[in-house]
Amino acid sequence: MYANILIPVSFDEDRDIEKAIDVAKRCALDTARFTFLHAQDILPSYVADHIAPEVLISTHDEIKTRLNEMAAGMPNANVALIQGPAGRSITSWAEENSADLIVIASHRPTMSDIFLGSTAAWVVRHAPCAVHVIR
Repeated sequence: MYANILIPVSFDEDRDIEKAIDVAKRCALDTARFTFLHAQDILPSYVADHIAPEVLISTHDEIKTRLNEMAAGMPNANVALIQGPAGRSITSWAEENSADLIVIASHRPTMSDIFLGSTAAWVVRHAPCAVHVIR
């Protein structure tokens, strides 16, 4: 059983976040803390310069709202919205915050994943704690 569970959230349609939440609850101690984390890629300046600041703020606020909605149904849950490459950001956050389990939803791998890798594969290889991958 785990006490500090990290649930990385991708808003892609092919991720089963509900199943990840269910597994996290089943693996948790009664007093466990849950963190819903979304890692937002950093936009290159040549892209960010062409996006209105209001759009960036609105996107950030929308993501935060969606994370808070997920966390609202769970005791001892909070949210984190960070910037950086997803895999590295997730494993760094887990290490810095002493997560003892990461429950991550993944897509079904394709041939391109063999060459490019995926966020879940990165997390499995580099996590400082146990990882449960949901497909």
